[in-house]
Amino acid sequence: MEKHIQLPITRETARTIRSGESCLLSGVIYTARDAAHKRLCELLKDGKPLPFDVTDATIYYVGPTPAKPGSVIGSAGPTTSYRMDAYSPAMIAAGETGMIGKGKRSPEVVAAMKEYGAVYFAAIGGAGALLSSCIKKAEIVCYEDLGAEAVRRLEVENLPVVCVIDSEGNNLYETGRRAYLNTL
Repeated sequence: MEKHIQLPITRETARTIRSGESCLLSGVIYTARDAAHKRLCELLKDGKPLPFDVTDATIYYVGPTPAKPGSVIGSAGPTTSYRMDAYSPAMIAAGETGMIGKGKRSPEVVAAMKEYGAVYFAAIGGAGALLSSCIKKAEIVCYEDLGAEAVRRLEVENLPVVCVIDSEGNNLYETGRRAYLNTL
């Protein structure tokens, strides 16, 4: 059974989402990959305002392909999350509560998630066309010069994800492996 989550995710709501839960996200998310994260964190470091409010924001690590005529967006599959690990603790401290990507996260990211109350969701790699069907509106917010990696504001409906790491640090990549090995 999937858990329906209306975005944005407050820190209180983030603390109710558990590792291993299948979730359907609806509302506003933002896209950003490593080049955009670097710029955002430079602004934070310099005490300058960000081009969008990250309070309770969920950021999807994706660089979508160009939209075909009549489509909102092209294929929108997740990118590998560790590329954002150098920047994620600062973004979480600034207010980000949700991250969507694929793959493992560093101990520093998990520590920030536990300290502030944030969650990490995995989207299925290789399912970018399916995931894009959940995106109902897309607009560039900033960093248009980055092309596919520009920051976008997306309105999504029932975007399927799995909570991999919850705000207590429970990690499906670890617990799932242990559970499987215990069945052998």
